[in-house]
Amino acid sequence: MTEQRFTDFERFADEVARLRGRMRALYADTRAASELAEMELTVLTAVVNAEVSPTVAQIGRSLGHPRQVVQRAANRLAELGLSAFADNPDHKRASLIIATEAGRALKAADHARAQAVTDAIVDRVGSTAFGEAADRLHTIRGAIESYLRENDA
Repeated sequence: MTEQRFTDFERFADEVARLRGRMRALYADTRAASELAEMELTVLTAVVNAEVSPTVAQIGRSLGHPRQVVQRAANRLAELGLSAFADNPDHKRASLIIATEAGRALKAADHARAQAVTDAIVDRVGSTAFGEAADRLHTIRGAIESYLRENDA
């Protein structure tokens, strides 16, 4: 039997998939405490952390999720009073999503719960390793996004 050899890209893709699963597991308890579905918490995080109020489509593109999935989460957040829709001066139909005070408070509490987990992992791995990994992943993601834009045209 011959040993199967994987390319560096295949190994990378495998590690990213495994890491995504581990990250979900790492924060499962903190996410559950928020009483929001994962996508709802993801959208709330995107809205709270945005420098400028985003649209549903912008969040979808940024996170690589279909607009309809993000729209359902945004609608649920509005129903719960955690976000609101506002007129967009740049687009008649694409409303902006704005976090309410309740949404910001829920996100702050979620962040505080998650910080203990984050601190424990950073203690094990080291902050520098995360910074270097983030820089490399940012470069790779940028190249992938550029490739996708070029092939979409």
